[in-house]
Amino acid sequence: MSNPLLDKLGLETAIIQGPMGGGPSTPELVAAVSNAGGLGSLGAAYLSPDQIRDAIRRIRSLTDGPFQVNLFVGGWRTDLSFDPAPMLALLAEIHAALGLSPPAVPQLGPDPYPAQLEAVLDARPPIFSFTFGIPDRDALSRLRARGILVIGTATTVEEARLLTEAGVDAIVAQGSEAGAHRGTFAAPFEASMIPTLLLTRQIRSAVSKPVIAAGGLMDGSDIVAALDAGASAVALGTAFLACPESGASAAHKRAIVNADRDTTVVTRAFSGRPARGLRNDFIARLEGQESAILPYPLQNAVTRTMRAAAAEQGAAGFLSLWAGTGVARARAMPAGDLVKRLTEEIDTLGSRSA
Repeated sequence: MSNPLLDKLGLETAIIQGPMGGGPSTPELVAAVSNAGGLGSLGAAYLSPDQIRDAIRRIRSLTDGPFQVNLFVGGWRTDLSFDPAPMLALLAEIHAALGLSPPAVPQLGPDPYPAQLEAVLDARPPIFSFTFGIPDRDALSRLRARGILVIGTATTVEEARLLTEAGVDAIVAQGSEAGAHRGTFAAPFEASMIPTLLLTRQIRSAVSKPVIAAGGLMDGSDIVAALDAGASAVALGTAFLACPESGASAAHKRAIVNADRDTTVVTRAFSGRPARGLRNDFIARLEGQESAILPYPLQNAVTRTMRAAAAEQGAAGFLSLWAGTGVARARAMPAGDLVKRLTEEIDTLGSRSA
């Protein structure tokens, strides 16, 4: 059967590498997926405008295929009242163990999104995607005027309706199994933890836009189930974390490939926003002390030094080991080979929707 979304995006397969901010989605990973017929994705939320432009130039030097750039839209609040003392005290012990100077509350600048968006508009990637909210009407108009397709993230049917009203080209249905940050923006995240296949069916029934299923999908069987649930394509993040092209730290990759069961939890410990990752020492230390966690993005900023040092020292207990619930089925292989393997598995299993 025909697949209008794949035709629109210029894809040969329904496989999208989920945008993973903070380093994993290198230009090399993006290009490898795109060269294999899927959609590579640059998670650019933590990049400066110049870094975004440089990364896009690098991607274009490595592939002629389509790719997307993803940003965080919304959620940046620096005017909230908070008491940093409990968190600083907790972090001080960890900093000392890692050989770092005592932690301090950083001075945060303005929301980086507006300047990042300008870099995206200048570079004109084929596709722009976003999470944590919805760009305003002017931004969406400017993206369309440059011929850039737009994909938004929804964790509920109501969010999907809001994205449809905004005029996106497709909607990512982020199920509760998904690794890393929850994209919820229209309700408390606790009320938005809907399993991927159920959410895909709900959104597919409620709106006319194509749906991209995301959350816990790791192999061909998962993908076929998502396509049968009404998805036009699927996004996989954790499945690509252990690829050699991934920029995830060595400790993070080891944690992924060594996982023999799902030990993931949803936590605000590292960033102040709910995110799913492998339970480790830092998450455990904050259990029962959630009131000490600073609001996003302050918590993200105050833990950055710890996380950077932990990555360098291989101290996985103090890293944000983002992963989805299917982590135990991760396969360490080159990204292009993984896309081909997944495509072969889809073809072998077949799908009523494909």
